[in-house]
Amino acid sequence: MHLKHLSLVNYKSFESGDFEFDPTINCFVGKNGVGKTNVLDAIYHLSFGKSYFNPVTTQNIKHGSDFFMVEGLFEKDDREEKVICSYKKGSKKLIKRNGKVYDRFSDHIGFLPLVIISPADRDLIIEGSDTRRKFIDGVISQSNKAYLQNLIQYNKVLSQRNSLLKYFAANHTFDNTTLEIYNDQLTTYGTTIYEERKAFLEKFIPVFETQYQNVAQKKEGIALTYSSKLNEVGLKTLLEQSLEKDRALQYTAVGIHKDDLDFNIDGHPIKKFGSQGQQKSFLIALKLAQFKLLKEQSGTTPILLLDDIFDKLDESRVSQIVSLVNQDQFGQLFISDTHADRTENVVKNIHQSYKIFNL
Repeated sequence: MHLKHLSLVNYKSFESGDFEFDPTINCFVGKNGVGKTNVLDAIYHLSFGKSYFNPVTTQNIKHGSDFFMVEGLFEKDDREEKVICSYKKGSKKLIKRNGKVYDRFSDHIGFLPLVIISPADRDLIIEGSDTRRKFIDGVISQSNKAYLQNLIQYNKVLSQRNSLLKYFAANHTFDNTTLEIYNDQLTTYGTTIYEERKAFLEKFIPVFETQYQNVAQKKEGIALTYSSKLNEVGLKTLLEQSLEKDRALQYTAVGIHKDDLDFNIDGHPIKKFGSQGQQKSFLIALKLAQFKLLKEQSGTTPILLLDDIFDKLDESRVSQIVSLVNQDQFGQLFISDTHADRTENVVKNIHQSYKIFNL
């Protein structure tokens, strides 16, 4: 699969833009602020129906405009696929595939598998558990439609249960029978999600560990573990045990929406004890493991976006990653960088076709 053509209208810094891409490597070079990352984000938008860097839809419209449109022409499985993502203020965002509007955004997820590596990934280490849950949920959802639907249903029931707890507190009342209905639904969806996450991570973690050693080029005591109270007791029991606390807090304090991924090095949190280089290697290994499993499970080689990759790695390490194109491990790559010469030095040495766009 590869992206042949990209068209932008009023997207972020672009009033308009048209790009014809090489099927292998495409590089966007230029000073900071010229829109390199915005082009990569537009490609991400076509895959996920949202921005990687700013999920607030209205803020992706160019200042002074009231709509944006991103259009991509892909080649997948020997046929062309046109995908359009558009939004006008006051209206619903639309995603069209070959002229047909999706009824549900979730139906599009996974159709155009894609992985992005960006300096913004550092949020996975420094932010709260919600960021890490979204990462693993996003990885699984790209190749597992049932998982995504279960997650949507779980969050819907969770919101309803939280509203009921607030209603009980505001009206000084309590109805255990109604609450039990929500408990049962949360248990059904939540247990399935927990089991899927656990099964996926059993596959993911060894791949991640291998990728870390490849990127860091040395053996270190890194560990990625799944932290969940469901490791110890079932969700139904957890909800029953937490009832008084939930009533006091007026929200659901236990469940798979509280799970986390623990990132450690030599037995300590990488957030506090990992060097900058170790943290960068950890994050890139996460994304390369995501790429490898996504490719295996979807049967399609994902598009790989490398945003400001030299911020993360020195030139030799970038060369090492990009050279994997020669081994057919990667398909189409998009790279952004501030130094044209540095980028060209890396890509011309792997003897593959490439295009450089000076912005």
